[in-house]
Amino acid sequence: MSDFHLREAPQFATPRQKRTPSFKDLPLPFSYSPSDDGTDENLLILLHGLGDSHTPFYKLGCSFKLPQTAVLSVRAPEQIPYLYEQAFQWYESFDPLGELIPNPNPTPALDVLTVLFAKLTDDFGWPATRIHFFGFAQGGTVALELALKWHRARPSEPFASVVSVSGPLISFPTLDKRCSTSVLIMHRPPPAEPSMPKDAITTLSKGFSAVSDKKLSGKRNGMPAAREEWMPIMRFWSTHLAKRQESGLYEVLSGTAPVPTP
Repeated sequence: MSDFHLREAPQFATPRQKRTPSFKDLPLPFSYSPSDDGTDENLLILLHGLGDSHTPFYKLGCSFKLPQTAVLSVRAPEQIPYLYEQAFQWYESFDPLGELIPNPNPTPALDVLTVLFAKLTDDFGWPATRIHFFGFAQGGTVALELALKWHRARPSEPFASVVSVSGPLISFPTLDKRCSTSVLIMHRPPPAEPSMPKDAITTLSKGFSAVSDKKLSGKRNGMPAAREEWMPIMRFWSTHLAKRQESGLYEVLSGTAPVPTP
C-alpha cells in the first residue's frame, strides 16, 4: 500500500499583491485596478480601438471580475487630428483628406508599448507569462504586433494570451519559430464593421502557434454585445488565467519514497 505524505505547497517568487503604478511610472495614460480578491496573479491589459479612450475599457475590464486578475487599461498615444472630443489612435490612421491610410505604420505605438511592458515586467514584478491582452480593432492589432515584437526580443518570455476583437495583424510575419502566445481572434463577417481581410487567420497562423478563431454575428457591428458573444472569451480566459496556490496549503504526495525538503 502506498504511503501518503504532506508538504507545504511551493511559494511564488513574485509578490501576491503587486505595486500599483503611478502616472509617472508608465509612458502612457492609464487606469489601473488590483484584483478584487487581493491576489494579483494575472494582469489584463486592455487596448481600445480607433477613436476611443482607455476609460470605457477600464470599466469593461473591471466588470469582468476575473479571479486573481488586475486590470490595466491604456490610452493610445495620439489624439485624432481635428476632433474636439477625446478620440485617440494607436498610430496615424488618416491622410490629409481624412481617408483611412491603407498601410499604416504601428512602429511608434509598438515602441512606447514595449517600454511600458518592460516596466511592468522589470519594475513591477509582472512575469510576461502572466500578462494577458484584450484589444478591439486597432487595439487588437497593436496587441498582436506587440506580442510578435516581444517574441523576437525575448522568445523565452511570451505573453500569456491575446484576445483580439476584429483586430488583424498588419505585418506579414516571417519567423524561424512561431510565437507561443495563445491567441483568440473574434471577428464579424462583412458587411459588419469592423471586419477583417480574408487572409487574416492565415497570416496570424504564420506568426502564432496557437490561434483560435471565433466568428461573431454579422447582424451587428463592433464589440461583442450579447452573452453568447462573450462566452467564448470567458471560456478562453478560464483555460489560460493562472491560479496561485495560497500559502498554508499542502500538496498530497503518494509513494513510499521519503519526501524531499522543499
